[in-house]
Amino acid sequence: QQAGTLVTTGIPGSFDTLRELMGEENACVAYYDDPELVADIIGTIHDTSVRCLSAVCEKLTIDQLSVHEDFAGRSGPMIGPNLIQQTFETYYSTCWEIVRSAGGRIFQLDTDGNINSVIDALLACGLTSIFPMEPAAGMDVVQVRAKYGKRLAFAGGLDKHVLRATRADIRKELEYKLQPSVYQAGGCVWGLDHRIPNGTPIENYRYYVDTAREILGLPPRPTSPTTWQRMAF
Repeated sequence: QQAGTLVTTGIPGSFDTLRELMGEENACVAYYDDPELVADIIGTIHDTSVRCLSAVCEKLTIDQLSVHEDFAGRSGPMIGPNLIQQTFETYYSTCWEIVRSAGGRIFQLDTDGNINSVIDALLACGLTSIFPMEPAAGMDVVQVRAKYGKRLAFAGGLDKHVLRATRADIRKELEYKLQPSVYQAGGCVWGLDHRIPNGTPIENYRYYVDTAREILGLPPRPTSPTTWQRMAF
């Protein structure tokens, strides 16, 4: 941390934990048919997370608190703002307050899908950032930034599928997303909205990186192999 490394940790998701235990359909139904079970599961991960975070934050600053939910598809989220308020808010806000009070700056949610209809509910839970902002599901970071401004940071936002298209398509995507009205307010970590698709030509990927750096006014891409890491995003 003293050398500038971002220190992160994650808490179990309110929906993701149920999905892992029951499957998506049973998890969605359980919110209505067995709310006591849902409350017990979330209460358990809440209490455990609070104890762990409290102990860790006595020793160091957690820069970023992360939570994985993945609770949405192209047609929208699998639970609405009312259930988010009922089952996410106390858990999220309590954990975030522990981290924030110890110097934390970012509370980031990881979910694919279209979550436009529940962003306000998520912000009320204390979230400050969302990843990966999937364009194929209808997430447009230009529109989101216009609506929420500095209230919501994000990572990702660039359409991964465009890497298999033409160079003109890649430039069009980058020029639209990397416009000053989006990034000048800060709070943006640019990248693909998920893993690099199979079949992406390496020439297209290099063009994507070089063009993005050009638009953002960054120095040319270093060519030394030691500057690259094997990452999927």
